[in-house]
Amino acid sequence: MSISMLMMYISFVGMFLLILAMGLIVWSRTRLRGWFSGIITFLAYLCLVGGALIILYVTFSGPTR
Repeated sequence: MSISMLMMYISFVGMFLLILAMGLIVWSRTRLRGWFSGIITFLAYLCLVGGALIILYVTFSGPTR
């Protein structure tokens, strides 16, 4: 597998984490209450930070050959 394909798959993971974070935040704020809502919100923010770091890494790592 080439470096370019690997970077593409890594960016897909980052995008998936960002979409998952969005869905978890909406679900937590509209459907859930109490301590379970707090746990899901914390998990969503972890996904948000992880996805953002992955996308930043892929973006700023530059072009591959």
